[in-house]
Amino acid sequence: MTLSTRPLGRTGIQLTTLGFGSTSLGNMYRAQTEDGAMQAVEAAHRAGIRYFDTAPLYGFGLAEHRIGAARRRLPDDIVLSTKLGWRLFPRGATDGPGSPADALFDHPAPFAPRIDYSYDGAMRSFEDSLQRLGTDRVDILFLHDCDRRNHGDAYRERFGEAMNGAYRALLSLREQGAVRAVGAGLNEWEACQDFAEAGDFDCFLLAGRYTLLDQTSLDSFLPLCEQRGIGIVLGGPYNSGILATGPVPGARYDYAPASPAILERTGAIEATCRRHGVPLRAAALQFPLQHPTVATVIPGARDAAEVEENLRLVTHPIPYALWLELRQAGLIR
Repeated sequence: MTLSTRPLGRTGIQLTTLGFGSTSLGNMYRAQTEDGAMQAVEAAHRAGIRYFDTAPLYGFGLAEHRIGAARRRLPDDIVLSTKLGWRLFPRGATDGPGSPADALFDHPAPFAPRIDYSYDGAMRSFEDSLQRLGTDRVDILFLHDCDRRNHGDAYRERFGEAMNGAYRALLSLREQGAVRAVGAGLNEWEACQDFAEAGDFDCFLLAGRYTLLDQTSLDSFLPLCEQRGIGIVLGGPYNSGILATGPVPGARYDYAPASPAILERTGAIEATCRRHGVPLRAAALQFPLQHPTVATVIPGARDAAEVEENLRLVTHPIPYALWLELRQAGLIR
C-alpha cells in the first residue's frame, strides 16, 4: 500500500502520514522478542510506512539496535530520526539508584541512562547512535526530554545547558550534512515553544499534547509553528494508552493511571465516536492530522498485527459530522 506523504515544515523532507514509533522495540512495559521486533518493522515497511523514529533511551539502546538490524534487511528508502540528550553507560554492580526510566522498560539493554546536554556529550551520543543504527547519517535529530516533566525546578538550568551545548551540536551536524533537520522531542508544548523562540529549529516531536484529550498546544505553540514553517511529528496519539483502550480499568494517561475526570471525558468521546460508526482509535490517530503543521503521527506497534491495525485505523473513513459533534459538545477545541 502507498500511504500519502506530507512535507515536514520547510525541511523538504516528506513523511508518510503514519510513522513507526519504536518505544515497544525497547521493551516498553513488556518485553518483545527479537523475531517479533523484526517482524513489526518489516510489516510496517510492507504497509507503506517510510518514517521510523527511535532514541537511545528506548530500552537503553535496544530499540536503536533493533531498528538498525531491521533496516539492513529493507530497501534504503526510509526516513529515520533519533535523539540525543540521554547518554548510555555500562551498568555496573556499584551503580546507584536507577533512572525513573527504569520502570518503563522490561529487560532493557544493560546500560544506565544519564542526561548530558553538553556539546561534547551530544556529539558522543550521536556517534553512539550511528553505531547502534549501523549508518553514517540520519534524516532528523531531536534533542530529547529537556522539559519540566523530566527536570522539574531545574528545567531552566537544563534549558540553558542545552542551548549552550547540545543545540550547537545540532546546528553543526546539520551544517555538515550528517542530519537533514534538527528539532526537539518533548512531552510539553511549553518547552517546545521555549526552544522554538530561542533557536533555529526545523521541527518538533510533540508527544501527547495535540490529541483528542489535550489541545492546549493550540494556545500559542502550534500557531507559532504555522507562522514559521516548523513541522510537527505527533507522538503519543493515544496519550499512553487510554485513547486506544478506552476508559477501561487500569487505563493509562500520560504514563500513569487515568484520573476519574479523564476516564469520564474519554467515555464521552468514545460514545460520540460510536454514534458515527468510528472506532475511538481511528479518531485518535486521525485527529492530529487535521492541523496543517502535523506531518505524521507515530503510534507504537509491538507486532505485525498492530501495524496492520494502525494502518486500517488511519485510513478509516471519518465523517466531518463527528468532529462537529465533538466540538459542539465541548469535547475538542
